[in-house]
Amino acid sequence: MADIELVELEKTYPDGTRAVERLDLEIGDGEFAVFVGPSGCGKTSVLRMVAGLEEITAGEIRIAGRVVNQLLPKERDIAMVFQNYALYPHMDVFDNMAFGLRQRRLPKDEIERLVLWASRTLGLEEVLRKKPRTLSGGQRQRVAMGRAIVREPQVFLMDEPLSNLDAKLRVEMRAEILKIQRDLAVTTIYVTHDQTEAMTMGDRVVVMRRGVLQQVDSPQRLYERPANLFVAEFIGSPAMNLVEADLERNGDGLVARFGEHALRLGPAAAGGAASRAGSRIILGFRPEDANDAALAGDGRPGARLGVVPEIREDMGAEVLVHFGLGVPAVQRPDVVEGKAPDDATQATLGARSSIPFVARLGRGTRAKEGEPLELAVDVGRLYVFDVESGEALYA
Repeated sequence: MADIELVELEKTYPDGTRAVERLDLEIGDGEFAVFVGPSGCGKTSVLRMVAGLEEITAGEIRIAGRVVNQLLPKERDIAMVFQNYALYPHMDVFDNMAFGLRQRRLPKDEIERLVLWASRTLGLEEVLRKKPRTLSGGQRQRVAMGRAIVREPQVFLMDEPLSNLDAKLRVEMRAEILKIQRDLAVTTIYVTHDQTEAMTMGDRVVVMRRGVLQQVDSPQRLYERPANLFVAEFIGSPAMNLVEADLERNGDGLVARFGEHALRLGPAAAGGAASRAGSRIILGFRPEDANDAALAGDGRPGARLGVVPEIREDMGAEVLVHFGLGVPAVQRPDVVEGKAPDDATQATLGARSSIPFVARLGRGTRAKEGEPLELAVDVGRLYVFDVESGEALYA
């Protein structure tokens, strides 16, 4: 197996577009690293440079300590799984999986052993003699995986391999890919625009924006301690609520005021924002950290928001309530463009700036559209960001 080192990696296209800027990253032996970000953030360019399919403008790529900048793709000991499967339509499943092995002139019995092993691992034994056109999308993706597995490479590279599958099948294939990667312990770079895939699959998640690395961390750490506004809003669904506020001292604590509302900062947020008292900040709280006060039983002062729901979405196990606060939400166009609406309702929300905020409530809530609702906000989970830089402020 092998680790991967990206040293001041850069990619600039002939038209002057800077796809990747001075990327430094180490991916450990056997690690599953997921690159995520909106379209055009540079994640696929990184993958293609590692694969040798894209010329490097500057920097180095090392696999198992060896600089591979000048090596052809076939000399790098990597295997790539593409978004469109890239199967040969005239070949059956067995021959598709065996193709790369035959190119390497492996003995016939060794080829058969490897293909049968991979087919058992992926549940493809009964379709080995079928053509790709007769298979389901999930089966085709398994064949593409099998073709990569049989090569026993040092590195797996996966470019949005599940994007052509329906939602149910994506969930199933996520689990399968993760199990296979864990069993084989092969170093893997996985590119996706889907934050759910990133958060559920990656040992570490690499968040990119406009060619620049924003944060690399474990999924939980990204969620709990986003480095800046971009990561805070990109990670989590629905996205974090963000609003500009005036930070004031109140007794021995800090209060963030916005419009007719105010929230008293908990110790964690107050510790990071202590030096910003008397100035403008950006305040954030996640939808799941605001509850129906009638059910929450939280009587702490400074933890309540009085709102009027404009849209209620019943999701079965939970209820999403969309509301305004009399002030505009903080907008980041590149984040909004990178996150497709979940459904028609979300598309409608994008056009209605009066309701840019959302709370994720328990199904027992009695929240109704157009009727006043008191929300209990977990002030221990508030976030504070610098207005100018967007950097998160932590103690």
